[in-house]
Amino acid sequence: MELSLEFWYMLPVAIVFATVALGSGVEGATFFSPFFILALGLEPRTAISAGLIVEVFGFGSGLVAYIRRRLIDYRMGGTLLAVSIPAALVGTYAAYYVADDILKTVLGVGLVVVAASFLRSPTEAVRDQIDAANRQSPDRAERCRRTADGEELCYTVFNRTEGILSGGIGGLFIGMVSTGLGELNGYLFLQRCRIPARIAVATSVFVVAVTALTASAGHVATLLQVGGPTVERLVNLLLFTVPGVLVGGQIGPAVAERIPERTRELGMGVLFLIVSMILLAEVVLT
Repeated sequence: MELSLEFWYMLPVAIVFATVALGSGVEGATFFSPFFILALGLEPRTAISAGLIVEVFGFGSGLVAYIRRRLIDYRMGGTLLAVSIPAALVGTYAAYYVADDILKTVLGVGLVVVAASFLRSPTEAVRDQIDAANRQSPDRAERCRRTADGEELCYTVFNRTEGILSGGIGGLFIGMVSTGLGELNGYLFLQRCRIPARIAVATSVFVVAVTALTASAGHVATLLQVGGPTVERLVNLLLFTVPGVLVGGQIGPAVAERIPERTRELGMGVLFLIVSMILLAEVVLT
């Protein structure tokens, strides 16, 4: 296998993508997979596989930062993982029996949904009111966590039916098109249950990281059976992308605490909407 500098520019690109992803709890593959398809011209399955692999490294790196901050609700995350992991394996298997244009269309439509979820999410002022109410009335909450900085966050968790639906659908999509679980988590945690934003993002990162690891293992096993130039190009791509997401994974959680959430979410909503339109237009025009 011959290593090359073909994808050297992915180092700074990956740092930016991973920083934004880890700061919002969105899957890194939501950024990387469309970029690999549109900018690098990779075949959808290869792009999805690469997106999941770099997502595992990026979220794994960011996960350490959230663990140190004691922001992850492992019980809540475990409920989602019980259904998202098997669903992700089903989605990974299905991806190799679906036509390329259908995969692109599903990814494009998924990005439209992602954009809509960001554009309609609760404002920062509403979230602050929720957090303040929880702090003032912990006796009415189902669960409380004390963070590493000494703050006590209390909240009500989702019901089991909602968790099964969110984890199952999100896991299926992350296995099939590399995205969807983080966005469904965001809707469930923030909009349905009004869980404090810091807990919501950290727990979503935990769930997505473990589920993406499972899905990426399935994709890698299939690609290794194919071998040849596809695997060689994938290795050269990851050579620069993985170090970038490792750096971005450490920056993201710190950035999340400094940039107004609503500003960040509006920007990502517009970005995902533009990317989805380009991706869907490519399907229609080719």
